[in-house]
Amino acid sequence: MIMSKSTPVTGRKPAIVVKLGGSVLSKLTDSFFRSMKELQQQFEVIIVHGGGPHISYMLANLDIESTFINGQRKTTRDVFGVAEQVLKGKVNGDLTHRLNMAGLDAVGLSGYDAGLLKASFIDEETLGYVGKVEEVNQLLLHTLLSQNYLPVIAPLATTTDGEKLNVNADLAASAVAEAIQAEKLVFVTDVPGILKDGELVSRVTKDAILHYIEAGVIYGGMIPKVQAALSALDGNLNEVMIVGCQDAFIQDGEMVGTRITEGKEEVGAV
Repeated sequence: MIMSKSTPVTGRKPAIVVKLGGSVLSKLTDSFFRSMKELQQQFEVIIVHGGGPHISYMLANLDIESTFINGQRKTTRDVFGVAEQVLKGKVNGDLTHRLNMAGLDAVGLSGYDAGLLKASFIDEETLGYVGKVEEVNQLLLHTLLSQNYLPVIAPLATTTDGEKLNVNADLAASAVAEAIQAEKLVFVTDVPGILKDGELVSRVTKDAILHYIEAGVIYGGMIPKVQAALSALDGNLNEVMIVGCQDAFIQDGEMVGTRITEGKEEVGAV
């Protein structure tokens, strides 16, 4: 369970957390930013972003070795220095600027700011400086949201002893969503959602997701995305959405994508 610093502040609108993976940041269109503006009219919005491809590119240029263990980047001191520079400096700054240029009052943050994200080592010997979020300073987030600012969070955190850690962006987004009691968590991908026979699946349960993976309907890069969504549902969230980055994901006032919910359902032939 994620601890929260202070008692939740009641907002005027329900909260929503949007997770942007590093692979989609260069693909965001004007339609996407217009949808973000519409989203902010309905919800108090927080963005958590990744930056994996940008980090890998910089590490390769600097000839710093980088390996992955069970999907997590092993983060040595050298790797962390690059990840911090890329996430906090380049990626967060560029994304915040683009949001502001689109008319959104975005504020760039990292988990260091006002103790926003407190974390503990996952496995220091195996993964190095990689953490799991234990506490979120929701007072800071609610203060910004109450003034109609859009927090944009780089997934960096500190331990209670002040050690800096890198955090998987999916897990950071889930932790923030749980801490602020968000209505939903939205994963932005390079496809409009889960596709079956070329058609968008608009709503699906956890049971159906597992069946689709087994049957090969969900495959490749979509598998880790839906697994992250399922993991988020294990907390207090009732709904996770997967939406696309290249077109408007809000149409006629409704979010377009795949809604993933708890529950059981009969799954037909695939």
